[in-house]
Amino acid sequence: MAKRLKYFLTINSILYNYQFGFRHNHSTVLALIDVIGDIYSHLENNEYVLGMYLDLQAFDTVDHIILLWK
Repeated sequence: MAKRLKYFLTINSILYNYQFGFRHNHSTVLALIDVIGDIYSHLENNEYVLGMYLDLQAFDTVDHIILLWK
């Protein structure tokens, strides 16, 4: 099923170009190279750079009832 879903998403160009996870020839190393390139570009233009990174997968491991209670 996963193979069929990936194929469907690919041939219909549904995935965002910068979706690096689980895609062939789109490693996390390429994602880091892209981000670092953007950072250097902004720094060379004397602009501020701020990064915010979230790991949303962690929410899948939390008991949602306890999370809502807290």
